[in-house]
Amino acid sequence: MPSTYTSLHYHLIFATKNREPILAKEWRQELHSYLGGIVKGLDGQPEGVGGVADHVHLLVSLKSSACLADFMREFKKSSSSWLRESKCPGFHWQEGYAAFSVSASALDAVKSYIERQEEHHKRKTFREELMEFLEKSGIPYDPRYLD
Repeated sequence: MPSTYTSLHYHLIFATKNREPILAKEWRQELHSYLGGIVKGLDGQPEGVGGVADHVHLLVSLKSSACLADFMREFKKSSSSWLRESKCPGFHWQEGYAAFSVSASALDAVKSYIERQEEHHKRKTFREELMEFLEKSGIPYDPRYLD
């Protein structure tokens, strides 16, 4: 085959340090736009960005040459710097993240899920949401490390 074809989509979830609700609603849309720009700057394609006061969801497409761990390290570094300089002095993301592969056929459903975060979290906590994703994906976890 003379060329390479990939469809590599990831649903990424990560929280503020200690899950502090500091991502203010007044500037959250600006943050989401900025996060999409960081994805582009790291040679990815943002397909969905959303979240609430204490965590963020991203749907991104990455090239086959991208290393997810490197992408996340640079993404969190860049976004933390911007947040500290423009919105929240002393800001940090919590260590770690959750990453789930997404098939092309499920992209619209994941985009819709990300867009409805405010509504969704009126009924479910971040912890409940994360546990549900981990269980649905068959990922073993220790509940002590979810907070």
